[in-house]
Amino acid sequence: MRVKANEAVLALGFLGLMITLYLAFNWAPSVNINAFQSPESQRIFYWHVPAAWAAFIAFAVLFVGSAMWFFKRSSLGWKLHIAGSEAGLACGLMAVWSGCVWGAAEWGTPWDWEDWRLNTFGLLTLLALFLVLGRQSQPDGVETRDTFSTFGLYGFILVPLTYVATRIWVIRHPGPVIAGDEDSSISGDMALVLMIGAISFTTLIVGHILTSMEITKFEQRLERLQKELDGE
Repeated sequence: MRVKANEAVLALGFLGLMITLYLAFNWAPSVNINAFQSPESQRIFYWHVPAAWAAFIAFAVLFVGSAMWFFKRSSLGWKLHIAGSEAGLACGLMAVWSGCVWGAAEWGTPWDWEDWRLNTFGLLTLLALFLVLGRQSQPDGVETRDTFSTFGLYGFILVPLTYVATRIWVIRHPGPVIAGDEDSSISGDMALVLMIGAISFTTLIVGHILTSMEITKFEQRLERLQKELDGE
C-alpha cells in the first residue's frame, strides 16, 4: 500500500511527540526546586509550549484561508479555513489541557480568570470550536462561508494579543519562551527537548492541515456528485 505524503508527515509528527514526551519525563533536567512550588509538574512545559506554538500556526492558516475566501472567493482559501480551524482546535485543546494540569499543581488552581494570556488563548480555542461545530451544523453556501470567514478574520486579533499579554499585564503566567527576551531564554538539554517538541508539533500540524484539505476536497466532490444524481 502506497503511503501518501500527508500520512507520512502525520506519522512523523506523532513519532516526534512520543519522543518529546519520553525525553521530557525521563531525560530532561528538572527546574530549580526553589523557583517552583511543583518543579516536577514543569515537565509538561515541553508539551504545553509546542502545542501553543502549533496552535498559533494553525490560527495563522485560518486567517489566511478566511481572507482568501472572503476577498477572493478562493476554494483553496476555504479549505485552508477549515483545516486551520480544525488544527487550531486540536492544538488549542492540548495547550489548554496541559496548562490546566500545570496550573493545578503550581498555582493550586487549573485556571486564573484574572490572567490575560490564559483568557485570550481560551477565547481563541473557543473560536476554533465555534467554527468547527458551526460549519458542521450549517448547510454549506456562500453566506455561511462569509459568516465563518469573518469570524476567522477578526478572531486573529487575539493571536498577537495573546502572545504579548504577559509583557503588558504581568500576573501569573510565565512570559514568552519562543522568541522571548533574554530573561525568558533557556539553554542546554531543556532547550533541546523544547526544540524537538516544537518541530514535532509543527510537523504534526502540517500533516493535519494537508489531511484536512484532502478530506474537504473529497467531501465537496461527493456533494457535487450527489447534486448531479438528484438532478439539481
